[in-house]
Amino acid sequence: METTQSWINGESVPSADTYDNVDPATGRTIGLVARAGADEVDRAVAAAAAAQPAWADTSPEERSELLERWAATVEREAEQLARWECEDTGKPLSQARADARTAARYLRYYAHVVEAFYGITIPKGADLHAYTRREPFGVVGSVVAWNYPLQLASRTLAAAAVTGNGIVLKPADETPRTTVALARYAVEAGLPAGLVNVVTGIGAEAGAALTAHEGVSQLSFVGSTTIGSQIAHAAAERVVPTVLELGGKSAQVVFADADLEAAAEAVARGVLQNAGQTCSAGSRLLVHADVHDELVSKVVQRLEGTTIGPGLDDPDLGPLVSAKQWERVSSFFTDLGQGEVLTGGGRPADEALAEGAYFAPTVVDGVDPHSRIAQEEVFGPVLAAMTFTDEDEAVALANSTEYGLLAALWTRDLSRAHRLAGRVRAGQVFVNNYGAGGGVDLPFGGFGKSGYGREKGLEALESFTQTKTVVIKL
Repeated sequence: METTQSWINGESVPSADTYDNVDPATGRTIGLVARAGADEVDRAVAAAAAAQPAWADTSPEERSELLERWAATVEREAEQLARWECEDTGKPLSQARADARTAARYLRYYAHVVEAFYGITIPKGADLHAYTRREPFGVVGSVVAWNYPLQLASRTLAAAAVTGNGIVLKPADETPRTTVALARYAVEAGLPAGLVNVVTGIGAEAGAALTAHEGVSQLSFVGSTTIGSQIAHAAAERVVPTVLELGGKSAQVVFADADLEAAAEAVARGVLQNAGQTCSAGSRLLVHADVHDELVSKVVQRLEGTTIGPGLDDPDLGPLVSAKQWERVSSFFTDLGQGEVLTGGGRPADEALAEGAYFAPTVVDGVDPHSRIAQEEVFGPVLAAMTFTDEDEAVALANSTEYGLLAALWTRDLSRAHRLAGRVRAGQVFVNNYGAGGGVDLPFGGFGKSGYGREKGLEALESFTQTKTVVIKL
């Protein structure tokens, strides 16, 4: 049985212990994963620290060329990456293929933009020359979630590497294979052997060791708000800058003048994508009372036509990532309180799916805005629907959770769209659409308990560098 091992200093590194890699579509073991700990983290940080200075001295042009090669390698191996991603996460194969393409795009995007990323000159008078430099931190430590392993790893690795940092990345316990492959492809593309390192294992062991390591000068994390808070505390102990991309409870706000067909399609797609296991899922539907019945009926109709099955069969909806995640999603329905389940709410009826972590696409209507299902991130294919009657009520509902990651406004009134885009508390606001094909070039991050700092786009380059100001007397 294949064992996925850590990748440190350009080679596979075993650990004394392993754990099972479970296919969520069947509940069966498909391989083993090395259970790394503090020793492997020490080795990885040392490797990154040794490789980083010479890498930082290379020109942006040289780094750009190597990231282009890295992207080409990912494209060449895209089908294999997609199949690993599909088996590890349970997502449909077409979605995993899209993730592989997006991973290559992240590498290529940052290869292109780095040559335009530089400091500024500051006019201080004829006798002073003042300018800024953007310098790497040194060794970056990153811990990413299990829902989009390829996308999350590639965007961090690309932005951190192209700005001159060494990296140690801890993938999620459940989904290590594609991240290890990305690190291996980096060496194949010509990046220094110790620059990109991946430590597999359990978050409370390898992840905790990485975030607390004295040799790590910057941290980034994608995952739950609870774990993000713990990592922020660990970073604060050492005064280390951190980027946190955490949870979301994003609102799709649909006004009476909206294109209801387009809105219904986007709402359904937003809750089905990756089985709703995405921080940016549009999991709250806020709809004007005048069109509530019509829109909700359209969404339910679409969800009830969903095909469900193993990711490799490429259905509309695959399983949740694990039995543990299924139990968490199911727990929202043991004491639902106010609200009517219009469709779904548990396992699909098909007995052929009984062994997998499948949860039927679900709509709960008439939800209490203060209830658990309206306030907490479900991380499953579950939509909570509520109504409003005017703009102020819509904004109040949209802003009524602790999160602030995404929002969508559906209206033909562009004055209203611009007006409310400024009032809704979210890091991204979409108007008459939702999501943007991976959003590689769109700065991404949230307000409130959705975290701080930004990934994606040019702003990510600022997150992985620090500003130095130089002032020279002429």
